[in-house]
Amino acid sequence: MRKGALSLSALAAVGLLAGCAGKNEGAAPAASGSDNSAASGSASAAPTYKKLGDEPLTLTLYVTSGTFTDTEFKAEIADPIHKKYPNVTIERITPAAQTTNEEVLSTYTPDIIYSSSSSHQDIIRAGAYEDLRELIRTHNFDTSKIKPFLWNYVLDMTKGKGDQIYAIPYNSNQHVLYYNKDIFDKFGVPYPTGEQMTWDQTLELAKKLTRTVNGVHYVGLAVDNLTGLAKGLGLPYVDRQTGNAALDTPDWRRTFELQKKIFEIPGYVGPDKTWNFGRDQFMKDQTIAMRVSWLANMVGPLEELRQQGVEFDWDFAPAPNFEDQLGKTREAQVHTLSINSKSKHKDEAFDVIAEILSEEGQDILSRNGRVPAINDESLNADYGKDVPVLQGKTVSNIFVGEPLQEHYTSPYELEIGDEMTQAAEDLAINGLDVNSAIRKATDAINKKVETLRTTIGEP
Repeated sequence: MRKGALSLSALAAVGLLAGCAGKNEGAAPAASGSDNSAASGSASAAPTYKKLGDEPLTLTLYVTSGTFTDTEFKAEIADPIHKKYPNVTIERITPAAQTTNEEVLSTYTPDIIYSSSSSHQDIIRAGAYEDLRELIRTHNFDTSKIKPFLWNYVLDMTKGKGDQIYAIPYNSNQHVLYYNKDIFDKFGVPYPTGEQMTWDQTLELAKKLTRTVNGVHYVGLAVDNLTGLAKGLGLPYVDRQTGNAALDTPDWRRTFELQKKIFEIPGYVGPDKTWNFGRDQFMKDQTIAMRVSWLANMVGPLEELRQQGVEFDWDFAPAPNFEDQLGKTREAQVHTLSINSKSKHKDEAFDVIAEILSEEGQDILSRNGRVPAINDESLNADYGKDVPVLQGKTVSNIFVGEPLQEHYTSPYELEIGDEMTQAAEDLAINGLDVNSAIRKATDAINKKVETLRTTIGEP
């Protein structure tokens, strides 16, 4: 039975009892419709290896990308592991600001690497990922328990290029609509409900909430711009085979058209031509009425803000989508754990990952505001129970709609991000129509790709 009713401290005290699912049993069959069976552990006796807790040990963890606060690191990884294995300590490597992943990995040798899709290609290029296939077999780790849309993304990272397995999903970083109740109340506008809205409905609501009052510029809706909107349709920026821009498609066109409609909301673009609004405007300035974004991008920082004494009245609603896509949300970003190819403690590091992927370990993540990576919907009931800032929030709205599998992340994707931001700016303040903005962005991406081919290599 799941220990979902236990507190975080109680869970840690019992020590993540399930450990590595299938470690002492045969691996379960792969989930239907997934490719999980390809790497599931064998039912044969596992070879002997150095196990976590056999001797005093300090392991290090480095976060290459994704929002992962120190509070989350302690609550979700460091404290539970140390509670079960008192002679094991996990320390976080925190380099100086503006240090690149390549610089960190050439200076340090973290045993465990925490990543999001935005940095996977960095780590591949640095040669820092251990191929986990042998460790999965040796530890008899059951990959079939992982949600298919997360696991299949991991398999797709190296599909056709060696088929290595570089990562184990840690959590499903899903999208949701955050809304500021204080702004809704200020303007007498009813709150969003638990029903998923279309983009047209959302824009109508945003128009009522976009105003300048006493010199304060309130904006009805922030969506993380073109790259955020595209996640509702699972759109890649470049063609995987050619590496060239993939923007000249019907779905990208309607994404650009939606973005332009948002910018054309009366009063949306500020008098100083401010057009790009994000987390700080929602959390700190509290001038954004609705923001559609990642869970991990907001929940941890909102809790840290609460600890600093800054609170306001906000809640969750389902992420909107196009009318023909209702029932689906946006792509779920895959946050992962990996092992450094140069680590001297690969078996013990894998045991840590296995503990975190156990039922009890994933329940700790859920209680601390992360959507679990494993197939157990009952864990959703515990979501956010140990996060004070989430108390009283309508967390059930997080789970309305089916998350999409994240699109393949091109080796060029981070560098191309600047061109997508420029395309949004062209729509917002530079007077470009949709067709012109797509043509300009396509040309800019293709030129950048041509340059990147000589520095990064072919996709």
